[in-house]
Amino acid sequence: MGSVPALGLLLLLVLGRGADGLHSLRYFYVAVSEPSPGLPQFTAVGYVDGILISQYSSNTGRVVPRVKWMEDNMDPEYWEGQTQIERSNEQIGLMNLDTLRSRYNQSGRAHTLQVMSGCDLLEDESTRGYWQYAYDGRDFIAFDMDTMTFTAADAAALVTKRKWEEDGTVAERMKHYLESTCIEWLKKYVSHGQEMLERKEPPTVRVSGQEAHGVLSLRCRAYGFYPRPISVSWLKDGEVRDQDTEWGGVAPNSDGTYYTWASIEARPEDRDKYRCRVEHAGLPEPGLYAWEPDSNPLPIVLGVAGALVVAIAAIAGVLLYTRMSGNPEGYKAPPSKA
Repeated sequence: MGSVPALGLLLLLVLGRGADGLHSLRYFYVAVSEPSPGLPQFTAVGYVDGILISQYSSNTGRVVPRVKWMEDNMDPEYWEGQTQIERSNEQIGLMNLDTLRSRYNQSGRAHTLQVMSGCDLLEDESTRGYWQYAYDGRDFIAFDMDTMTFTAADAAALVTKRKWEEDGTVAERMKHYLESTCIEWLKKYVSHGQEMLERKEPPTVRVSGQEAHGVLSLRCRAYGFYPRPISVSWLKDGEVRDQDTEWGGVAPNSDGTYYTWASIEARPEDRDKYRCRVEHAGLPEPGLYAWEPDSNPLPIVLGVAGALVVAIAAIAGVLLYTRMSGNPEGYKAPPSKA
């Protein structure tokens, strides 16, 4: 398993559907040693296909729904059960934060413990699982479900790795949660939010250009689209120029749709040779878009088929173990000490 990405990039990578049309369930947790008015001491959020479905804050002490289809379909006992789980997670997370501050021989400034866990359901019904941990925004330890092993980033993380491996049950419980419990609840949530989660909203595409010092910078923006997977590329004389293209990440909008961009530099005299190609599930065919300096960009449809905070990363000591499958609130795994 490779290293866990930095926090901002990690959020962009794990939210929403992947390129192969999967559904995803993600939970993000963060504990901080020095809370502030805009940053609670402990936060937990849940996402389905990149849509925020639930949120817990130490400021409120309760788990609340963040979309109507969760509020309408989950009964009060469900929300009370999740609240009790997160209150327990909060206490153990803060205790583990103190443990790691001591382990790293640190004091005096703000520190963070973070965890990301979740699962993907692919179109062929196969699954993937993730459990990644960070301390102060850096890699700490990660679980590889395929090999049933832990990857420690440094000497301090090796202490946790040895403790979990000596326990003998940690990897099994994590795998059970990711392969079974997590997937079961993901399917349940998708069934409740199917109308929203399986909708297709095509992107609005705009191409802009700016010339400076003899260089023309072209930028292609796609926004307001859903689901998340999209392909945006620049073509010169019909040839894909990925090696010359710079891309922005696929970022969520406040309305549940997504936004992205791709830019390329060209010679001003070659302006008419460039087209932006956009492929998305909401488009019946790929679209080609040219820069028209004094008018709206005109899409040219190709004759081929096309397809295509809150808190994050991971807590060293907050290993959220699996509840027994008979527990109706067992979709989250309770924490363990680092």
